[in-house]
Amino acid sequence: MPRLLTALAFLLATPALAETTFPTPTPADPATASPFAYAKSGAKAARAAEATEAGAKVIGGEIAAEGAWPWQVALLVGGAPVSTDAQFCGGSMVMDTWVLTAAHCVHMPQEDGSFADLRPDEVAILVGTNTLTEGSGDLIPVQAIFRHPSYTGTQFDFDIALIKLSRAPQVPFQTIEVPDAEYGDLLNQQGVTTIVTGWGLTEGAQPTPKLRQAQIQVLDRALCNQAMLEARAEDAAGGFGYAVQTLGVAEQDAYAIWDELIARAPESVSENMICSGTFEGGKTSCNGDSGGPLVVPVEGGGYIQAGIVSWGLSATSGYGCEETALFSAYTNISKFVPWLNEVIAGNP
Repeated sequence: MPRLLTALAFLLATPALAETTFPTPTPADPATASPFAYAKSGAKAARAAEATEAGAKVIGGEIAAEGAWPWQVALLVGGAPVSTDAQFCGGSMVMDTWVLTAAHCVHMPQEDGSFADLRPDEVAILVGTNTLTEGSGDLIPVQAIFRHPSYTGTQFDFDIALIKLSRAPQVPFQTIEVPDAEYGDLLNQQGVTTIVTGWGLTEGAQPTPKLRQAQIQVLDRALCNQAMLEARAEDAAGGFGYAVQTLGVAEQDAYAIWDELIARAPESVSENMICSGTFEGGKTSCNGDSGGPLVVPVEGGGYIQAGIVSWGLSATSGYGCEETALFSAYTNISKFVPWLNEVIAGNP
């Protein structure tokens, strides 16, 4: 029997419970529903104080050497001192006054359930350092924020944004090249080596002041989607099985309805995304890495940025990331080069 039907078959064969209770859904707390709000609210600092001691690394990674990844920047809450508590996302320098990041880092849920872009004064960009401590790097005000118009905030497709700095950095830094569509297709192949960097949470949900790096690889998008579909189907089977039993739907009809549901489920990893991780799991990006670069080493030395840290799997504890996850998803930059060029050319 196909794996997607295993849980459903078990539930259909199990007598209905006399009484079942379900938790009442509660709306997301605007203070912790986004990376920016989480840092601004002080919840990140409180979580760090409570977290158990953990290994100091991006999940499965290691400390980056000072000066390595000189295009990496940190997004900080505007007006806050440089620290892990104020840092909420990453980004990369793609031109002297332009930072590439994820749309979900700058497009925030509001108390009324709507979404809105951050104001430029709510964000500052730290350039030229791998350590989140006061006095390090160059903290630069933001002039403007440009979110991809197709990003809505309710899903992770089109998860890309540009930030224009008020001035060029006054510390040593480098820009990172991004690939065009043709080169991007070559990079988005299973087995291609990639490196993710960031100041995101480490094992045990601990923040880190030191930039971390982890070497992973591109995984087949279809395999990632199949793995996600199986996990989602397993979660959904319980509620579906209960509904089928309560409503008295015939088993044959239940399987037909289930097949239709599965067929209509959207792909988790869209064509605008790169799936990267390891077959054994345990190496991934985590909270706070969002918006940072996924780079690929190129022949002859150097790197090209293939992706932007977009989303991953949450830990079952509710804090941090799933540390055994096989993969995370990254925005495929090569799909958006025309939009990037349009924004930059239109805002000199």
